[in-house]
Amino acid sequence: MEMQGAYIVVFDGICNFCNGAVNFIIKRDPARKFKFAPMQSETARTLIEQYYSPVEELDTFLLIKDDACLVRTEAALAIAAELIWPWRLCAVFGVVPRTFRDCLYKLFASNRYTLFGRKESCMVPAPSVRDRFLD
Repeated sequence: MEMQGAYIVVFDGICNFCNGAVNFIIKRDPARKFKFAPMQSETARTLIEQYYSPVEELDTFLLIKDDACLVRTEAALAIAAELIWPWRLCAVFGVVPRTFRDCLYKLFASNRYTLFGRKESCMVPAPSVRDRFLD
């Protein structure tokens, strides 16, 4: 699957926090650069197999941008850099060492269901943004 020029966020579709993050991005992306694929979808599984290894250890969301895969804080910072002002300022956190950022990210990610809960099934996007979802 060729992804040159695309900005695709693969996210956990049953995670309440992740769904909130997707809605956050949508509201701050008037250029509609980002598309979304819930991790539980067939499209996301294909993207994960193509771009991310090891698949069985997937504990993060992915950003597929320009035919490359970014994960954890690298993905978050790349997304922030594309959002409207002032959110693109968050990209300055790239000066913090990646190992430290990702350690904090992993700690948060491992507790996201406890902190924010989860749904039984993936979110159903509103009709106004349905075209931004790949599955």
